[in-house]
Amino acid sequence: MRLRNKTIASVAALVGAAVVLSGCSGTSGGGGNTTVQILGAFTAAQATAFQADLTKWGKANNITVKYSGSDNFQQAIVTRVTAGNPPDVAIYPQPGVLKQQVKDLKPLDSLGVDVASVTSDEPNGLGDIGNVNGKTYGLPYSINVKSLVWYDPAAFAAHGYTVPTTDEELTALEAKIKSDGAGYPWCVGAESGAATGWPMTDWLEEYVLRYGGLDQYNKWITHDVLFNSDLVKKAAAKVQSEILDPGQVNGGGKAIATTNFGKAGNQLFVSGKDKGQCFMMRQGTFIADFFPDNIKAEIAKKDTTNINVFPLPTPSDAVTSGTLGGGDLVGAFNTNAATKKVVQYLVSKEFGTNGYAGQAIFLSPHTSFDSSLYTSPFQAAAQKAVAASKVFGFDASDQMPGAVGAGTEWTDLTAWTTGQKTLDAVLQDIDSSWPKS
Repeated sequence: MRLRNKTIASVAALVGAAVVLSGCSGTSGGGGNTTVQILGAFTAAQATAFQADLTKWGKANNITVKYSGSDNFQQAIVTRVTAGNPPDVAIYPQPGVLKQQVKDLKPLDSLGVDVASVTSDEPNGLGDIGNVNGKTYGLPYSINVKSLVWYDPAAFAAHGYTVPTTDEELTALEAKIKSDGAGYPWCVGAESGAATGWPMTDWLEEYVLRYGGLDQYNKWITHDVLFNSDLVKKAAAKVQSEILDPGQVNGGGKAIATTNFGKAGNQLFVSGKDKGQCFMMRQGTFIADFFPDNIKAEIAKKDTTNINVFPLPTPSDAVTSGTLGGGDLVGAFNTNAATKKVVQYLVSKEFGTNGYAGQAIFLSPHTSFDSSLYTSPFQAAAQKAVAASKVFGFDASDQMPGAVGAGTEWTDLTAWTTGQKTLDAVLQDIDSSWPKS
C-alpha cells in the first residue's frame, strides 16, 4: 500500500520545521555543538512535532537536529546520495528504497546500535525488514497497524452485538447483522484515484500472513511463493467470504471499487440498512483522519462512544496470529558521534517521550513503550494488538517490484473485485507481470 507516496511531484519540495538541502552534513557548531541533518517523507504538523521532540532531546545532548520533509522523498534521497551529498540520517517510508542504498548506508551496529537488544521488545519480523545480507541497515522509529476493525460501539449496543474475539464469532456476527436486516457487516472502499485497488492488497495480505506464516509471507514478497499458489488462493477465498459474498458490503464488489477508501467509513455512523449502514471496517490507524468532523472531535477528547477498534480475528485454521502494518525505517550515512546518538535515540523505546507520542499517527515499534504517553485511545489499542500477535508482516505490496505492488496487483485485484476477471485469471496475470530480472 503506497498511500503516502501515490502522487509524486516532479520536483522535490522540501519543507518541514527546518529545511537544509545544501552544505556539509554533521557539521560542528559553536561551543562544541553538532548539527545532524535528517531527511524524511512526512511534512506539515507531523514534521513540526518530530522536530520539537528532537529539539528537546538535542538540548540535553548538545546536538542540533534539523529535519527536512519531502513530498517526493524517493527522488530527493536518490538525488542527494547520487550527488555525494546525503543527509546524516534518512527515514524511509518504504524498505525497498533503503535496500537499494545499502552501498552508501552504514550498518546500524557500526553506529553502536545493538540490534538484538533494541528489537527484543518488537514483534517477530519487524527487526528483519532492513536486513540485507546479514547486516541491519534500518530499524523503525514508528510503525502503523492495519489489522484493526473500526466500529461504532453505540450502534453495536443498539442491536445487542458484541465485539468478536475469534474468527468464528466474527462470522456469526456477520450472519446476525444480515439476518436482522440491520445493515451490512462491512464498509469497504478501494477507490483511490490512480492508486485504486491498494485496499484490496491489504485485505489479501492479512490472510496470506496468517495462513502462511512469516516465512511463506516473505517468500511471497520475493515471488518464491507465487500468486497462483494454494496459499494465496486460500487467502483470497477468505477475502471473498468476508467482503465479496452477497450482502457483506452494500453494493458488492462494484461498489467497493468505486467507493473512496477515505469515505467508506462514513457509513458506520448512519442508521438503517436503507441508508447503507455498515458495522465494521478493517483499516489502518491512519483512517481516523478521514472520519466526519464530529467523530474526529470525539477522538480528540478520547471519547469512544461512537468509534472504537478491535483486532481482526485470526482464522482457527491459520498457522499464526499476525499483525499487518508498515513503518518508517531509520538509516544513516555516516558514523559521526552525533549521528550515532541521534540514531540510537530514534530506534530506542525512549523516542517519543519528548513529546512526539502526542501525535496520533505515531506508534512506537516497542511493545514496552509507555502507552500512557499516547493521546489517542487507538494508539494504545494498536500497541496491544501488536503485542498480542506472534508476527508482524510489513506491507507486502510496498516490498514487491513497483510494476507489481503498485501496478498489476492494484488493477487485477480491482478487476476481481468487480467481477471483470476470475480469481485464477487475476493470479496468473499478476505472476506473469513479475519482472524477469
